[in-house]
Amino acid sequence: MGHTLSLDTSRPHHEHMDAYLAEPPKGVEVRGGIVVIQEIFGVNAHIRSVADRFAAEGFVAIAPALFDPVQKGVELGYDQEGMTRGVKYISELGLLRPTQDVDVAAKYLAHHFKVKVGTVGYCWGGTIALLAALRLGLPSSSYYGSRDAPFLAEKAKANVIFHFGERDHSIPPEMVEKHRELKPEMDTWVYPADHGFNCDVRASYDEASAKIAWERTRTFFETELA
Repeated sequence: MGHTLSLDTSRPHHEHMDAYLAEPPKGVEVRGGIVVIQEIFGVNAHIRSVADRFAAEGFVAIAPALFDPVQKGVELGYDQEGMTRGVKYISELGLLRPTQDVDVAAKYLAHHFKVKVGTVGYCWGGTIALLAALRLGLPSSSYYGSRDAPFLAEKAKANVIFHFGERDHSIPPEMVEKHRELKPEMDTWVYPADHGFNCDVRASYDEASAKIAWERTRTFFETELA
């Protein structure tokens, strides 16, 4: 459904960034734009499938290749090697530059498609989705962002909904509760699932939880991007 394009980031030594763009089918009303923010595994087949799914629902979706500043064309598997490489890339990148690159992708959608834009992010991308709402003013659906805690006290420029798995050992219950405590005006949902429950190519995939989270996310964007 989609295709890869190159975005101008207008920054020295990192002038262009690849992105996967998926547009709604002809005849389908465009409801808004979504920046799909990757896990630590790059813009792989799963992330492209998420963008395609949003497009099928009427959203223009773009998945920027956030690893491009350190390594082009990253598509990792969900094995130990993929995990090790992904952790290396995110430690080199930090969170500021990827958030800036999400802004580039969001502005591309807003300019070319004349739509309101939100973000959805998973794992590492879940925290970047939070930052996109706090700092860029983009409504965001954040899935199991394990690096949220230092930012929860920041004033938000847009609304966020949070999704967590109750069996996710990387995000203990007290951290989930911190979201409710510091962002009481935002919905924090907990599912009977593990980390990565939305990803249908991981062992931790939980179909029932993923379906409910998808419906909540879609409803959220239908409201926020209307």
